[in-house]
Amino acid sequence: MPLLELLNLKKYFATQKAVDDISLTVEKGQIFGLLGPNGAGKTTLIRMITGIFYPDQGQIIFDGKKFDPVNDAARIGYMPEERGLYKKMKIGEQAMYLAQLKGLSHAEAHTKIKKWFAKFEMDSWWNKKVEDLSKGMQQKLQFVTTVLHEPRLIILDEPFSGLDPVNSNLIKDEIFRLAQEGATIIFSTHRMEQVEEICNHIVLVNKGKKILDGTVKQVKQEYKENLYTVGLEQPLSVISPMAPFELVKANGDQQVIRIRENSRPNDVLRYLIDNGSAVHSFQEILPSLNEIFIRLVEGTPVSRAFQQVDA
Repeated sequence: MPLLELLNLKKYFATQKAVDDISLTVEKGQIFGLLGPNGAGKTTLIRMITGIFYPDQGQIIFDGKKFDPVNDAARIGYMPEERGLYKKMKIGEQAMYLAQLKGLSHAEAHTKIKKWFAKFEMDSWWNKKVEDLSKGMQQKLQFVTTVLHEPRLIILDEPFSGLDPVNSNLIKDEIFRLAQEGATIIFSTHRMEQVEEICNHIVLVNKGKKILDGTVKQVKQEYKENLYTVGLEQPLSVISPMAPFELVKANGDQQVIRIRENSRPNDVLRYLIDNGSAVHSFQEILPSLNEIFIRLVEGTPVSRAFQQVDA
């Protein structure tokens, strides 16, 4: 049974469509990438999942039952891109307050916060104020307050913003650990290289609609262009019109080729060997998620004009 299902969700603001009939499924223990350009509808989706907004149409199924914002919100941890921290409040007091809002007792909250603060080397921060922290330090605090009540669903919106490489790796390791221990994570970001490294499954939304849904491997296979890089002892000099490939680019002993329709990689290797070429390497070139993202949303303005709802 999936942890979260969105069924034909729609959300309108006045007469404008923000989310337009989106359905998706998030499996338990999955690290799920929610992607899209600015204005695509990601934040509206997240706010419906967390109970901040109610959908105008459609259903949200959480852990096998219709989502109940009152009772299910405590089982969700949401880390928004805009920090939701009280700048004048001491860090220890703030962490305690937020943990108890999520249902932890005073003793439970204190124990868990001490554990997380020690893990993230935050012990000396207890009596500091948020306004005295750097952007990266605030991000670590917000991550801790998001996950310390051990939510079933964790939603992270740009969690690595402001973090140096060391602390980025620290958060990344915790994301993997939490998923291995059974948490389900929705990860929203513009950094495609992080998505490729972290996510099992991705959905791309654009102009309020879902335009891509699949595992990272499936998506790359779907949008590949039959390109391969071939390492040869000597560059190709003459290529027969009947060859099972065409040369796209030559760079010394590295050749980029495109396999023709109805041909296979083995046909290329056989052709090269039969024509006396010494093959040192042969590797498929798969598009990056960033290339796929750009290809699918190319021409979309940074902030879209909403589509009018039919009368």
